Amino acid sequence: MRRSTAAAVGTLTGAALIVGVRLSVSAPVVPSAAPPAVDLSGSGQKADPSASATKKPAGKKTTSPPASEEESAGEAGGSGLKNGIFKGDAAKNPYGTIQVSIKIEGGKIVAADATYPVTDDSATINPPAIKSLNEETVKAQSAEVDAVSGATFTSGSYAKSLQAAIDQATQ
Repeated sequence: MRRSTAAAVGTLTGAALIVGVRLSVSAPVVPSAAPPAVDLSGSGQKADPSASATKKPAGKKTTSPPASEEESAGEAGGSGLKNGIFKGDAAKNPYGTIQVSIKIEGGKIVAADATYPVTDDSATINPPAIKSLNEETVKAQSAEVDAVSGATFTSGSYAKSLQAAIDQATQ
């Protein structure tokens, strides 16, 4: 009789503790919409990452020097990156699609931004992961960025889209 009483009391105590813990944990706040895109152009207007200030039309080659030293710095600066804003190809993963845009000035990546899903778990995982990856991109100056723990798919898609943007900047 004592064993059955002790087992019942232990079971009830354990259940009470579990319920108490469940009630004290609140659900994470989920943003209702995607964060606004960063204006990489610095113009204060809505950014169009697919447009580039220094892209030349295909098929037209000019022999005249660039209009300013700043425009030529990216091409002759040794990095091989052209100045402007470049958008990488969208990279899909099981949780959504990531697309990276980069801004290059003086042959260096000065800013990076990405579009990403913000539904379900992605709403809590992606914003801090993308922020970290954007900062790492500017620091690394390449697509060789460290993956963010807990955001493996996001990190892989980010690196793939970032490499596509860098490839566009080197053409």
